[in-house]
Amino acid sequence: MSAVILDTETTGIDEPQPVEIAWLRVDSPADLKVGQMFCCRYKPSKPIALGAMATHHILDEDLANCAPHTEFRLPNGIEYLIGHSVDYDWEAIGKPAVKRIDTLAFSRKLWPKADSHSLGAMLYLHDRTKAGGYLRNAHSAATDAYNCYRLLGHILRALGEPVTWEAVWVLSEDARVPTHMNFGKHKGMAIADVPADYKRWLLGQPDIDPYLRKALT
Repeated sequence: MSAVILDTETTGIDEPQPVEIAWLRVDSPADLKVGQMFCCRYKPSKPIALGAMATHHILDEDLANCAPHTEFRLPNGIEYLIGHSVDYDWEAIGKPAVKRIDTLAFSRKLWPKADSHSLGAMLYLHDRTKAGGYLRNAHSAATDAYNCYRLLGHILRALGEPVTWEAVWVLSEDARVPTHMNFGKHKGMAIADVPADYKRWLLGQPDIDPYLRKALT
């Protein structure tokens, strides 16, 4: 059961399309050795948003001779996709049929008192003296994939070093169910204490996050 740690740079938040994709293949959480590494740029079918461009510094004209983003495929045999806020990257690459492991959800679950759970903040939490160097080229897909790999090592140690990706995925699914509201007028409140009428209203929304729905019910 193989996994890839994947990161994308995209056209922007709204219906993202990848302009750069990097992944690291890791066959076992027991030793966490990188078996293969991939990084490539792709041409999207729409312009890159200025906000995204200002983040990753990839221009539309840089991609003129690249393959269309729709040509990207995960390597054969991959069953698990790992990322920091993994759903965003999963959506950008076309929502392939793989199980998702979210290092952001783990970070929030394992270190709830941290004032930020961004990838960079987590590297400073765990490796303060080296984090600046690790982050020097942040928002490059390859750099971010390797930084997610570094964070994953800290997460696995905190979890007691599970030996299969299936075990890590089960723990990730649990971590993704929120215990506190992270938006709205009840932000910060324990979900158990959220008023019943507000819970009913949220459950009636068509685009509610499935993990929040699970927590509310």
